[in-house]
Amino acid sequence: MRRPIMRTPDQLASLEGQQYLVLRPTVGVSSLYREVQDAALARLGADTRHPHTEHVTLRGFHEPERRTELAALIRSWAAEQHPIDVTAEAIDAFPSPWQILIVRLARTAGLVAAYTSLTTALEQTGLRRLDERSVEDWTFHLSVVYGKRLDPAAWLEFAQASVSELPWQPSETIAEAEFVWYEDGTEHAELIPLGV
Repeated sequence: MRRPIMRTPDQLASLEGQQYLVLRPTVGVSSLYREVQDAALARLGADTRHPHTEHVTLRGFHEPERRTELAALIRSWAAEQHPIDVTAEAIDAFPSPWQILIVRLARTAGLVAAYTSLTTALEQTGLRRLDERSVEDWTFHLSVVYGKRLDPAAWLEFAQASVSELPWQPSETIAEAEFVWYEDGTEHAELIPLGV
């Protein structure tokens, strides 16, 4: 059964009208993610904002009126993609003002190619993208916990204790993308096979 990415009322309200294209690891990267998140929540408290399942965001959008057009573009993009290899590289953190603990991913050829080809497809549209960055400036990652509500000094202490290189780097191949959208206080999703 599909686990929601976000499920608390405040998270759902903050995402209203937005859409995301994500990849969901389910094997080794997923296991590592859950271990890291469990440890972070044990330290910070279970009420710390966090995703409720592991996911790699490839793009965010704000197109509530053109969701059908956006979904069609994503399906077309996905049909041209090969399954995507993801490899966990390190436990890292985005600094203040974001204050997000992440599992940083290696820049695998498939991940970079997928992001680049999606950029090319989107450049031919007027679709509104959130936090758009070039592939050179994008850090591939899975968000573990959102520490924005923490005092910056407390966040810095937590981040410094959490950041580390991984002694082993789990890897897996993801064969489907997920188009997720938030509407009327609910998370909706469509699974889209890659290369079909």
